[in-house]
Amino acid sequence: MPFVLATSVVGIQISDQLGYLLPALIGIESLGVPSPGETALVLACVLASQGKLSIELVIAIAAASAILGDNIGYWIGRLAGRRVLTAPGFMYERRVALIDYGDRFFTKHGPKAVFLGRWIALVRVTAAWMAGMNHMPFRTFFLYNALGGIAWAISVGLVGYYAGAGAVHVITRFGVVAIVVLVVAGIAAFVWLRARERRHLRDR
Repeated sequence: MPFVLATSVVGIQISDQLGYLLPALIGIESLGVPSPGETALVLACVLASQGKLSIELVIAIAAASAILGDNIGYWIGRLAGRRVLTAPGFMYERRVALIDYGDRFFTKHGPKAVFLGRWIALVRVTAAWMAGMNHMPFRTFFLYNALGGIAWAISVGLVGYYAGAGAVHVITRFGVVAIVVLVVAGIAAFVWLRARERRHLRDR
C-alpha cells in the first residue's frame, strides 16, 4: 500500500490543498490506525522540493498531526485500553500479564519509548495508547511525545526534501531508519578513512 501510494503521487500532478493533506495522515496513524503516515510525509516533502509546497508548513503540519493524534491515542488507551484488556475472555491471563509487563516497562523506559518510538513503524502506531493504558503521567508523556514528534517531523521531512523522489522508494521499502543508518555509516566510514590517511602520513 505505501509503495502504491508513493509511486502514484510522485507520478501525477496534485493541487496544493491535497498536498498539505498528506502530512495530516500522520494523525490517523498516531491514533493507532495503521496508515502510511511516514510515507505521506516524505511524499509531501518531495513535492516541497519541487516547489509545489512549503517545506516549513509541511513539517509544521506533520509535527502538529503527530502530537494531536498521539494525545488522542493516549487518552483512548488511558480511559478504555485497560478495561478492554482486563475483560474476562480469551487469553485473559496473557492479557493481564501484558499489562503488568507494560507497567514495569513504562515506569523504567517510558520517556525513551515515547520519544524514540516515533522512528519505529510498529511502535509509532502503538506507543501512545500503550502509554495511556499503562498510566504514564500525562505531563511526562506530553513533553517527550511533543519533542519526539517535532524531531521526527524535522528529520524525516528534511530527508525527503533534500533526497527528493529517490527517498520515497527507499523509505517505503526499508523505512527512514534505514536512511539514517546509511547516513551514519557513511559519516563513520569517512571519519575512519581520514584518520587512516593521517596515520599513514605520520608514519611516512
